[in-house]
Amino acid sequence: MRQFTLPDLGEGLEEAEIVSWYVGEGDHVVTDQPLLSVETDKAVVEIPSPSSGRIARVFGTKGDIVKVGMPLVEFAEGAEQDTGTIVGELGGDEAARAATIATARPAGPQVFPAVRALAQKLGLALELVEGTGPGGTITRADVERAAKVTSDTGPAEPLRGMRRAMAQRMAASHAEIVPATVTDEADIDDWRQGEDVTIRLARAIAAACKAAPALNAWYNSGTGDRRLIDRVDLGIAVDTEGGLIVPVLRNVAAREVSDLRAGLDRLRADAIARAIPPEELRGATITLSNFGMIGGRFANLIIVPPQAAIVGAGRISERAVAHRGQLAVRRLLPLSLTFDHRVVTGGEAARFLVALKSDIERAS
Repeated sequence: MRQFTLPDLGEGLEEAEIVSWYVGEGDHVVTDQPLLSVETDKAVVEIPSPSSGRIARVFGTKGDIVKVGMPLVEFAEGAEQDTGTIVGELGGDEAARAATIATARPAGPQVFPAVRALAQKLGLALELVEGTGPGGTITRADVERAAKVTSDTGPAEPLRGMRRAMAQRMAASHAEIVPATVTDEADIDDWRQGEDVTIRLARAIAAACKAAPALNAWYNSGTGDRRLIDRVDLGIAVDTEGGLIVPVLRNVAAREVSDLRAGLDRLRADAIARAIPPEELRGATITLSNFGMIGGRFANLIIVPPQAAIVGAGRISERAVAHRGQLAVRRLLPLSLTFDHRVVTGGEAARFLVALKSDIERAS
């Protein structure tokens, strides 16, 4: 028997959720025929068959979380193999070890059978109960107290798909990065009517990266290596019903405005439809969050490793400010820059923000 395992579908991906199966046990498939679809951190992806043959066994059902390297299907003996197309195939020993890892569960606090039965009767997850007995043992009183607290709340639901991935990514960012934020406001009152705010921001970020290259960089904390990147591949946060998706607008500095707008429109449409290819979500060198389209002025933003910075644009508003020696009502665009202070100095961040503001304030 040959097993085909879940391949790595994106940078940092550790797991995916099974959305649906297209084949079943006993079915004959051909190379590149879709086997199943899985939901990664940002998109629903179809997994094609690496070879032709008969499916002897499928692993997992809809809603199951599958780790990278875990088996998806097992081919019957004698199946034709497409040499070099199988990604993540495990031998027997490795598959057995992976299966052991998948079924293992971390040891929790001690719970006596009667107390466990009470929690099950009350529909209470023991992970939510703080044990006050000897050595952290969960007692009957602990379960009853927790059940009373949760009775007024809605039912618990596990995080799935993008929300699950967001929780993992944000926890990793919080544990690893040392963030610092600087803010300013750009006077955009001289912009022409109907100016494309997002594209102006994208081009201004590219100009700022040229002035302060340290912010357009990747940092590998494991090896302590920093890599400055010449090309600006801008991650742009897109708010969707299912969560935040960050597709990458490539080579921003070298593209015309119309081309950038067409590219962004395509990425946004694909993101909202959950049909964006995984490669369009990889390799951002710096990120833009135009959260002001919804609300808010300034923000302490979250950087996703290995990036070193993220720019935020707040809500545009009119305010009375000093302009050319006189008080005037002007349109102001709030700017937030959060940077990884492990690899970016305060001076580099300040110079980036000055260059960003200067480019934005240019008349159209």
